Amino acid sequence: MKLATARLQSSTGSRTAAVRVEGDTLVELPFTDVGALLATPGWQAAAAQDGPTHSADGVRFAPVVPRPSKVVCVGLNYKNHIQEMGRDLPEHPTLFAKFADSLVGATDDVVRPAETTEFDWEVELAVVVGTPDATPVRRADEDTATAAIAGFTVLNDVTCRDWQFRTREWLQGKSWDSTTPLGPWLVTPDEVGGTRPALKVTCSVDGVVMQSDTTGDLLFDPVDLVRYVSTMIRLNPGDVIATGTPGGVGHARKPAVYLTGGEVLVTEIEGIGRLENHVASETQP
Repeated sequence: MKLATARLQSSTGSRTAAVRVEGDTLVELPFTDVGALLATPGWQAAAAQDGPTHSADGVRFAPVVPRPSKVVCVGLNYKNHIQEMGRDLPEHPTLFAKFADSLVGATDDVVRPAETTEFDWEVELAVVVGTPDATPVRRADEDTATAAIAGFTVLNDVTCRDWQFRTREWLQGKSWDSTTPLGPWLVTPDEVGGTRPALKVTCSVDGVVMQSDTTGDLLFDPVDLVRYVSTMIRLNPGDVIATGTPGGVGHARKPAVYLTGGEVLVTEIEGIGRLENHVASETQP
């Protein structure tokens, strides 16, 4: 099953709605977005119900979960990326946070802040949390963590490297407004081989492939991450865990390569979907 948050237009204006994606048809569900759907007990049955239909042609998608209570990100989780950054393999996941205001939709502009000169790309598989009964997840064991994965989506952890490395904490390089595309939809685990999928991930800039790998190279897989994160803090329906990026980031190239504005950034994961975002340069404040 594929679920998305669509921006629908009508004579009374625009609105968002959770939809089930069936090829070129969107089946509207009685929820404002996928986050609201996942917060409903028995959401799988609710997602399968009939509703008004729309052509997908021309419809733009919001972030699949527009306002998650948290976005937890994992750094240094692909072996080749760890090596290209000159680091040792970690014993535990390296975690940082993003905020909902950093999220944009599948074809929205990614806004390059005026304050950075080192704007970089990072394709990532993202886990979307959602238990069958819509309860929060805390201190999950293997089975609970597996059941808590509602599905997967695509994320690009676009990063201001110069701000990221100002200190030993990464958050200030990772949470800029309108920099993180998320979507276009949530794909349930049964469509991608389960909760530990091995899927090809790619990122290209103006048609040039910069990153290409498989999620089978993850050091800590989605189930591991749900278990680890939920040990510390509850995971609510619709929360997102970004699982990390493979090698090929601009910062690690010699010489380094960054997004300067005007590029087309394409982020794609096999079996899940594709983001296509124009990089827009913010005017100096």
